[in-house]
Amino acid sequence: MSMDEYCGDVSDSVELQKDKLLGGLLADGFDERSCFSRYHSASYGKGLSGNPSPYLISRLRKYEALHKECGPYTESYNKTVKDLRSGHVSDSPACKYVVWISYSGLGNRILTLASAFLYALLTNRVLLVDPGADMVDLFCEPFPHGSWFLPPDFPLNSHFSKFDQKSDQCYGKMLKNEATTKSTVPSFVYLHLAHDYDDQDKLFFCDEDQTFLQKVPWLAVRTDNYFVPSLFLMPSFEQQLSDLFPNKETIFHFLGRYLFHPTNKVWGLVSRYYQAYLANADEKLGIQIRVFETGTGPFQHVLDQILACTLKENLLPDVIRKGDLVNSSGKPKSKAVLMTSLSSGYVEKVRDMYWEHPTATGEIIGIYQPSHEGYQQTEKKMHNQKAWAEMYLLSLTDALVTSSWSTFGYVAQGLGGLKPWILYKPENGTAPDPACQRAMSMEPCFHAPPFYDCKAKRGTDTGALVPHVRHCEDMSWGLKLVDSFSSQ
Repeated sequence: MSMDEYCGDVSDSVELQKDKLLGGLLADGFDERSCFSRYHSASYGKGLSGNPSPYLISRLRKYEALHKECGPYTESYNKTVKDLRSGHVSDSPACKYVVWISYSGLGNRILTLASAFLYALLTNRVLLVDPGADMVDLFCEPFPHGSWFLPPDFPLNSHFSKFDQKSDQCYGKMLKNEATTKSTVPSFVYLHLAHDYDDQDKLFFCDEDQTFLQKVPWLAVRTDNYFVPSLFLMPSFEQQLSDLFPNKETIFHFLGRYLFHPTNKVWGLVSRYYQAYLANADEKLGIQIRVFETGTGPFQHVLDQILACTLKENLLPDVIRKGDLVNSSGKPKSKAVLMTSLSSGYVEKVRDMYWEHPTATGEIIGIYQPSHEGYQQTEKKMHNQKAWAEMYLLSLTDALVTSSWSTFGYVAQGLGGLKPWILYKPENGTAPDPACQRAMSMEPCFHAPPFYDCKAKRGTDTGALVPHVRHCEDMSWGLKLVDSFSSQ
């Protein structure tokens, strides 16, 4: 072998390793067989959209070292748990924690877990995850030297389902009772950041309140919101966030690709389906359908809306309803369309249309739907494994159409680094016109943000304070991050 060939081989293997580790986002050294998806996802043609900042990569490595030092059953963890049991707080505990309580549907859980991890990064806390009914069956461990799952003997495990806004340890209630003004720091505080949180709970997003919370060793959070946009409105986090994410619309994309790796069971569902139906197509389109109508579908206006959007935006070709086949020499271009819906009716109608009529472009269109479960089953193990596989499959497409308000779609677009076309929410059983619009960014929407100016202590429009936090396309009161340069 010549020196040039040798150098070429070495540089190829270095490049391959870089791709495998997603440009340094992932840590090396995991047992590949325990989680095939971690290092194999790059081979499905989905690298990262953009490069993670050197600061983000260094912070992730520092976090992994902290998790190794403070994770379950380490000396520091055991001491802090002992303090938690006794209610005593050490002057300066070596490790502080944020505990994520498993709550809500799978899309919400993925988005909130990413939010909690970013908060842990910003506050030098260790993230520990309540395994709930099925988190262990869905996600591989993301950190190389210790589990992120709470041990079964964690003292608060039996209390998670009982925590609410009336709990004495709830931060909102503590503020109402002026308990935070006392000199004693509690061993733990419950943060209620779900959609029904009140004005006191929302003060979590104020710097003054973070000063108090910083002293508390254990924070337990329940949320069904992607609350990242509001962290960007807090002056104390501003510089760190700017260094971590110079491009403001890559937060969930990078954190999602770092944290969420399907277990081998789920990866089997993803890889078998992908190889069977999607791998050989010239182009791949994802269409995610979430219908909020009452009654049993499929609904004609929803089908009309899907077709109006995909045809107008040239995502799908029109068909020739009269006349003969289009004569095309050579191999026709193929497009695989992956449709996800709880109902099979929409897929059957679109599939029939492309079977019964030739396309105006001569393209061959294949329509595929992995599952149709009939209705959402939030706690059912196999249902959630299939739902997670479908989100991941959608993220592997080249272009994506999603439904308004759907966290399922947010996860797919974020993991895939895709700016989707969003189907407007139909009103009164009619298809909206226009049917859809292109998203400003690939970031998810924060559905229930606070509208409060912490400094002025009065209400304000939090979607009009800085150029990179705007109101969502699909929910006018929601907030989402955009890159203020790319979205001009």
